[in-house]
Parts: sequence; C-alpha cells; structure tokens
Amino acid sequence: MSDQYPQYPQQPHDPQVPGQPDGYGQPRGYGQQPPQEQAYRMPPTTMSPQDERTWGAISHAGAVVAMICSAGFLGFIASIAVYVIHKDRGPFVRSHAANSINIQISMFIWLVVATIVYVVLSILTLGIGFVVLLPIFLVPLVIAGVLHVIGAVKAYNGEWWNPPLTPAFVK
Repeated sequence: MSDQYPQYPQQPHDPQVPGQPDGYGQPRGYGQQPPQEQAYRMPPTTMSPQDERTWGAISHAGAVVAMICSAGFLGFIASIAVYVIHKDRGPFVRSHAANSINIQISMFIWLVVATIVYVVLSILTLGIGFVVLLPIFLVPLVIAGVLHVIGAVKAYNGEWWNPPLTPAFVK
C-alpha cells in the first residue's frame, strides 16, 4: 500500500478564482477585476413600443410633478434623466424626452425675460411693478405645464408630437 495520494491532472488556470495565480505568477486576491480583454459591455437593447410610450409619457409627467414640487425650478431633472437613460433605446422615447427638455429650456428663457421685464417695470413705476409679479412668473410655468400634459397624453397614445412655441435645442 502506498502512502501517496493519487495524482490528478492539473486543472487549467482560471484567473478569476481568488488564490490562483494571475498571468504573472501573483496570487489573485478577492475583489480584483479580471483582465480588461475579458470584460465587455453589452449594447443597450431596444424597448418595446409600449415601453417607449410609457417612458415618453414619464418624461413629460415627471417634469410636471417636479415643477409642482419645486415651484417650477426642478422640472428639467425628470426630462434629463429619461433622456440620458433611454435616448439610445428607441426613437420615440428619445423624441419625447428631447421635447420635454426643450419645453424646460424654453420655460427658463421665458422666466429670464420675465425677470428682466419685472425689474424694468419695478424701476419705471417706482415699485408698482410688484402687481405684475405673479402673472409674469406664472404664465411661463402654466404654459410649460400645459405643454407637458399634452405631451404626456400624446406620448402615451403613441403619437409623435413637437410642442408649439418651442425651438428644438435638443434633438
């Protein structure tokens, strides 16, 4: 009887198993990544038409909710989030998310113009410009809200739509 254990064939080198040596004879520790040539990225998959319609509607509806919760200042966050995450997954969701961002940019421009008008009216009328403060700032917010609601309904119904009075800053 032999005191030796049977010899098994040597297993092939697996660089992802901790404790086994890497290509340079050094043991691989826990948490180390495999070599770059083994890692790859999967391309984004396309969405179903129903998912595109849903995310297109969310880009508009999310902007309205964010505008309401932040008094009109953070509506762009939902629009940008949907655009950045889903722009490569379908042309319909990309179009509606871009339209949502364009509405937000247009609203910002109108608010800047409204601020200038308010300051000029306040200076010229010696403070009576305060009376026009509310309409000057609410009109762009209401118009943007209405455009977003129309966009959300059109996106959910699967209709292509370009908002009126809105230049295409993002395409």
